[in-house]
Amino acid sequence: MADSSARVVALRAAGTSLVVEMTEPVPRVLHWGADLGELSDAELGALSLTGEAAVLNSSIDCGRRFTVWPTEAEGWSGTPAHFGHLDGGAGAPRLATSRVEHRADPRGGGEVRIELADTGAGVDVALTYRLEPSGVLGVSAELTRRAAVDADPAPYDLGQVVTLLPVPRRASEVLDFTGKWSRERSPQRRELAHGTYTREVRRGKPGLDSPYLLAVGTPGFGFRSGEVWAVHVAWSGDQRFLVEQLPEGAGVHASALGGGELLRAGEVRLAPGESYRTPVSWYAWSAAGLDGLADRFHTLLRARPQHPSRPRPLVLNSWEAVYFDHDLDRLLRLVDKAAEVGVERFVLDDGWFLGRRADNAGLGDWQVDPAVWPRGLSPLADHVRARGMEFGLWFEPEMVNPDSELARAHPDWVLGPAAGRGPTSRNQYVLDITNPDAWAYLLDSIDTLVTAYGIAYLKWDHNRDLHEAVHGPADRPVAHAQVRALYRLLDTLKERHPGLEIESCASGGGRVDLGVLARTDRVWASDCNDPVERQSIQRWTGQLLPPELVGAHFGPSPAHTTHRETDVSFRLATALFGHAGIEQDLTSCTGEELARITAWTAMYRELRPLLHGGRTVRADLTGPGDAQREARLLHGVVAYDGSAALYCWARTATSTEAQYGRVQLPGLAADGSYEVRVRTELGLPSLHQTGGPAWLTEALAGWVRLPGAVLAEAGVPLPTLNPGQALLLEVRRAA
Repeated sequence: MADSSARVVALRAAGTSLVVEMTEPVPRVLHWGADLGELSDAELGALSLTGEAAVLNSSIDCGRRFTVWPTEAEGWSGTPAHFGHLDGGAGAPRLATSRVEHRADPRGGGEVRIELADTGAGVDVALTYRLEPSGVLGVSAELTRRAAVDADPAPYDLGQVVTLLPVPRRASEVLDFTGKWSRERSPQRRELAHGTYTREVRRGKPGLDSPYLLAVGTPGFGFRSGEVWAVHVAWSGDQRFLVEQLPEGAGVHASALGGGELLRAGEVRLAPGESYRTPVSWYAWSAAGLDGLADRFHTLLRARPQHPSRPRPLVLNSWEAVYFDHDLDRLLRLVDKAAEVGVERFVLDDGWFLGRRADNAGLGDWQVDPAVWPRGLSPLADHVRARGMEFGLWFEPEMVNPDSELARAHPDWVLGPAAGRGPTSRNQYVLDITNPDAWAYLLDSIDTLVTAYGIAYLKWDHNRDLHEAVHGPADRPVAHAQVRALYRLLDTLKERHPGLEIESCASGGGRVDLGVLARTDRVWASDCNDPVERQSIQRWTGQLLPPELVGAHFGPSPAHTTHRETDVSFRLATALFGHAGIEQDLTSCTGEELARITAWTAMYRELRPLLHGGRTVRADLTGPGDAQREARLLHGVVAYDGSAALYCWARTATSTEAQYGRVQLPGLAADGSYEVRVRTELGLPSLHQTGGPAWLTEALAGWVRLPGAVLAEAGVPLPTLNPGQALLLEVRRAA
């Protein structure tokens, strides 16, 4: 039911709450974080009273408030919720509440919609807070230039829109991410100081150095401890993340956390009657560290109606097996080997389309090359399905090589300034998919191929940044429109082909966000299949995404990206914790390697319900310095009912310690009773010791019964592994 009469509105779900007071002219945020419980009117009055800030020296002559839409009109000197201008005027937004709606959700949470009006610029704001049953809060806004008979016909140039929520003083440490090709989502921490810490993305996609998730928490917060507040911008283009702490605070709060789309100058110009809708910024709070935060996001994603519901097929992708050598006989032999080891989906990567012999030609010409495939892709696709597997195909639809029939026929479809384009990147430019003809060409090309070859899966790549993303003689910026066109293209393909699955790949993990995942089925975490690098990449990708959405393949040794030599057992153990796959020429494997791979695919199918349906856990392992802490990793997945768990104890480098000591297995109940064993099918790791510990020796032979107090509280000694080694521990509740 809608309720517009309540003075204070509280949304509550899963131990978290948002409390908003309908003050005039703009409502203010009283609280966001831990659930305050079912407050009486008197208690709500007390909360409102404590929301009144002091009047400061040399300041505005009233107590400061942090409202749902902070601007200078209320004395806010920080980043405003929005700014813009109307033909050079109306540069001081002054809004007032026009309508409030509150709808409760019987599952927990609910929605508050607050409508604000700015009579000066004629801009209305509809702000929506949606607290999901997971406790994750989705915040979005729609800004509309009001249409009126006497309205100024000049467009309102929108410069920026961000949504902001307050965080308390104890949130004083910042975590976000950076990276590069083959080393995505690398964490970085810093102390929160006065001023604005901003991460801006100007790549036309989140990028390999994506901020990904901006978190602030109590000092030293870890995977299993500390209080954390975080935001993720669900948008597949330019982004802005910020956390801001002013000396005067944010009302009675200390800081503001926020995010939104980064808008280029002149990109959004609202004529009377036109609107701009922000992407959703997802906010979450946890009192149980980063694992608690991840659990909220994983629960949010798994509750989506479009979330993959069937078991995630084990994949073989052909890239590192054959590269551009698309010889049918060779590929048919690869298909046969894939079927023998237990692969469920075969994906043909780059090299199948017109003129594509290397990465410098052919992009845009999405027709099967008759010189390489005289009978089309049917001989391969039919053989794949005959061997019991699904058939998938690689595309890079948003890009074009200058050396292509498409670029020669339609140079006006290539995105860039009228004066001339800048340098190519990876021998390619960006296709202007805001051009209706270019968009229609892509839809028709992909739709035709999906229909003709019964394609079940698209690997959708995107291998360069959008520099100078403008078009037309006036060089109008189109980075925003390019993302919207992408979304329409993906949505239309899904509508035409129910059941079609799509992977978001962008030079590896360059487009990993909840905007693209609203219409795709997994992401490619990284082009790097080196398990040493993958241990870190996957653990931090999992901060937002559950394992079933994260492509995790093993490849050959040495690794394609790093040339590092690693044991096959380490590669297999690492790739197990995700949507697993193979990136290797199985026809060149030895019998022993094929036997291990077959055992691994069987293990993946056996453990898939746990791996893709449980709670991700990561241990906080202390050590003498950051490098030492990253040298060893303990992570796993625990069933929500506590009945089973799988852990990976991995070492990526040596350390000064000969023996680490007792290690707690996260996520188990101290009052439970369990059995533990080592999974040995993939091969045993190499140890940097001569034997033991004693309990582990028994676990190598079979199940060992251990109380939860030992596993979860006292901890167990784990072996010192040599670098590039991993041990798999399986746990089940004792009968």
